[in-house]
Amino acid sequence: MDWQTTSEDTVPSALVSEADVRLLRGRPPATGAWRDGDPAGGRQLTFLGDFRTENGENLPATRLAWESWGELNEARDNAVLILHALTGDSHVRGAAGPGHPTAGWWEPVVGPGAGIDTDRWFVIAPNILGGCQGSTGPASIAPDGREWASRFPYLTIRDQVSAQMLLADQLGISRWAAIVGGSMGGMHALEWAIMAPERVERLAVLSSPPATTADQLALNFVQLETVRMDPQFDGGEYYDAGLGDGPHRGLALARRMALLNYRSPIELNQRFQRSWQSSVSPLGRGGRFAVESYLDFHGNKFTRRFDANSYVTLVEAMNSHDIGRDRGGIEEALHTITAKTLVLGIDSDRLFPADGQQRIARSIPHLIDEEAIVLTSDFGHDGFLIETDPVGEHLGRLLDA
Repeated sequence: MDWQTTSEDTVPSALVSEADVRLLRGRPPATGAWRDGDPAGGRQLTFLGDFRTENGENLPATRLAWESWGELNEARDNAVLILHALTGDSHVRGAAGPGHPTAGWWEPVVGPGAGIDTDRWFVIAPNILGGCQGSTGPASIAPDGREWASRFPYLTIRDQVSAQMLLADQLGISRWAAIVGGSMGGMHALEWAIMAPERVERLAVLSSPPATTADQLALNFVQLETVRMDPQFDGGEYYDAGLGDGPHRGLALARRMALLNYRSPIELNQRFQRSWQSSVSPLGRGGRFAVESYLDFHGNKFTRRFDANSYVTLVEAMNSHDIGRDRGGIEEALHTITAKTLVLGIDSDRLFPADGQQRIARSIPHLIDEEAIVLTSDFGHDGFLIETDPVGEHLGRLLDA
């Protein structure tokens, strides 16, 4: 696949042009969240009522935003649930435009004739609880007329799956033909298959671990501290800030840190080598290396479409991930999965290395292969988003199983 045609959320490793830089010369808003009154685009909003978290906190008038493609059949047995990664959203397919700051993040995989064929399957993709693209999150308005902001409760992966179950109930879908999730979405997919095995016929877990490890917790901690230490974060109370006065510096830096784990050394070294961004030398002359400009540009661009409080909420939810918690351990939990399952990883993934997927595969009773599929790719963790031909092919095999 041509790496230049990948979706915004994969952040392709292309050189940053002067035209790119000019796009971001305006000051960023306090939040890049979708707000009530913004164009709806393709999203629909479903209200779930009051929601109680694992920790016993209450979220009143909760809603999830979602998009769909294809048609639900009369038997209501052709529904496929797609669950997005940390900074993704419901916009799996479609162009950028009013209501959608980025193009669909998995368009080559989902659509007519694709691996997940929308001529055959009814596909739903929700924005997760705590997100910032229409679902209830910290930027949403609380009953007192103010944003939830720092008052937004702590969420776990299991909380977010419980909200998705309520959405499925509202839509009249009692059993999914398949649940597909990558990265953080894979955490949700695993929890679905364990929390409600009777509702999941097929399962795809892509580039996701069975539990968040100490190494991953450490990486997340540094990102969270980066956001919180921005003076303009103001303890999460920044929504009234003017242009350029929100926590964009901390959020952009956290994004740059994350990008280093989403891509691989091979790709970054091949794309950028030691090239300069301009004719001005970075060796004491005030210039920059091209890779520095790449990280800077995409960190700044991210602040235009995401919310700092949501970033904290979702990273903390990822930290909660452990399918073995209160279930007798990881292997015991995996043994309870009844769905026909595909597990796929990327050999160059340094965020969620392939040994995590191999551990998942070893204990799932109904794997469609003998072991986890590990794709060879230079793209690191983002390979499950970028290597769309083989990923689509494997998902097609699962749906035919």
